Amino acid sequence: MYRMAVDSRTLDVNSSYAYMLWCRDYAGTSLMATVDGNDAGFITGYTRPDDPDTLMVWQVAVDDQYRGRRLSVKLLDALVDRTEATTLETTITDDNAASIRLFTGLARRRGATLRKSPLFRSGDFPEEGHDTEHLYRIGPLGN
Repeated sequence: MYRMAVDSRTLDVNSSYAYMLWCRDYAGTSLMATVDGNDAGFITGYTRPDDPDTLMVWQVAVDDQYRGRRLSVKLLDALVDRTEATTLETTITDDNAASIRLFTGLARRRGATLRKSPLFRSGDFPEEGHDTEHLYRIGPLGN
């Protein structure tokens, strides 16, 4: 996961230790895709503690050599089905066209409403140059 996150060039990369903890503590709300025995992609998420019907998707990445196979779509759909969440949340910056397509596509496939609003503005981050993270809230999710 760590290597794919670094190679994605779009994700905010966490430490390798954080990804190992994530796999241990949030295995029920995260998935790894493999192709011919090779790690090909992942999706990480968690159930919101204050809203157990809401799945927060944290990161989605697909290894370069497996792009174009709709792995991110398959991972996202599988995770939504696995968790039986009625609402999904994620954050996306305006320059991340692939994630915008992925999550607007989910809303369309599930017949759900998508609401977008700023969650963390660029000035909220302690480091310079971080774009505003918009909250995408999708629901209710139909199966």
